[in-house]
Amino acid sequence: MKRIHYSWFILAVTFFSIIVAGITMSSSGVFITPFESEFGWNRSVIAVAFAISLFLYGISGPFMAALLNVMGLRKMMMMSMATLLTGMLLTFIMQQAWQLIIIWGVIIGLGSSLFLTVLSPYVANHWFEKRRGLAVGILTASTATGQLILLPVLAGIIENYSWRPAMGLILTLSLIMLIVILIFMKNSPKDVGLLRYGQEEEVEDSKEEQKENPIVTAFKGLSAAVKVKAFWLLAGSFFVCGFSTNGLIGTHFVSYCISFGIPLVTAASLLSFMGVFNLVGTTLSGWLSDRFDNRWLLFTYYALRGASLVFLPWALKEGSMTLLFIFSIFYGLDWIATVPPTISISRQIFGIKQSAVIYGWIFASHQVGAAAAAYGGGLIYQFFNSYTGSFLMAGIFCLLASFFVIFIKKQYSGRLA
Repeated sequence: MKRIHYSWFILAVTFFSIIVAGITMSSSGVFITPFESEFGWNRSVIAVAFAISLFLYGISGPFMAALLNVMGLRKMMMMSMATLLTGMLLTFIMQQAWQLIIIWGVIIGLGSSLFLTVLSPYVANHWFEKRRGLAVGILTASTATGQLILLPVLAGIIENYSWRPAMGLILTLSLIMLIVILIFMKNSPKDVGLLRYGQEEEVEDSKEEQKENPIVTAFKGLSAAVKVKAFWLLAGSFFVCGFSTNGLIGTHFVSYCISFGIPLVTAASLLSFMGVFNLVGTTLSGWLSDRFDNRWLLFTYYALRGASLVFLPWALKEGSMTLLFIFSIFYGLDWIATVPPTISISRQIFGIKQSAVIYGWIFASHQVGAAAAAYGGGLIYQFFNSYTGSFLMAGIFCLLASFFVIFIKKQYSGRLA
């Protein structure tokens, strides 16, 4: 019987670690109303905390990529999960809005950064020679899996008890994953006497980048990337991606549904339903990114997402659950399907050694967009008592982003490595 390559075990540990970090961030939408009710905080103030978290975990990405070269995969994952645990523990004793901003915005933002930015491409590049696109697709889809399973559960706990037991559930899962990482995670295939999955002969890895200061490494990567037009096109399209996904849908979709009289658990279940199709769509996108022109994949994804976001306000106004399920299916298939082809193009342009850090900067742009939508959505609601303008704006931005990616040259002539 053929033994399963240890790379797949690493993939599994990474998958479940990302699930925990992903549900922590995606749960922000179900905590807005409870925080508002219990503490009397203004919704735009709560949105500031979530916006800082989204921005900070994104902007930390390139530095996390550089630190991986210095500290190793296992230690970085343990430190990040421990930081998440600390943030969730402190949530139980917060009393003031500024404490929410520090705890959720800074501590939880930093704790989730590694898992939700550069970990997927790093694991795929260092543990897989073949099936990299599939590995990235599976790991990217894991952010939706936690949402799929746990969001309705969290919403039900909040509705029947309070937000504290719901936070306790996430805390328990984080503790379990910290123990799993401690036991099973390894830095590289060499630690278990193997080559990368699909690698036929050993290639000597350069240690040069490991001697360099992580901050210097991160900014050197940025300095090289800004000279390449494709970087700006990818960063610009990813800004829109973040704006239209975890920034807007992830933070405000539940509240948007509630404003139309849809119960909390039903709204969270719709978001969870998107997670089902996101799991399918993103994994399939990873498989497709190994086989087709990634530019046209991105064009299709952004165009369909834009159309679905324009469709959503009408579906809510009609009050039809059938229309909302249709939206959830189409949006869910597309939610983060953009990630595998974006990573693939980044790797082809900048090479394996530089792509993790440079993708970190591209993802930072993603989170700037997410932060803008998280805060902007709350601000627009505060002024107009409606989210409709925010969702229509996001749909138009997605349609524009679909044209950004077509200008990336097929030959990837800006290649640096």
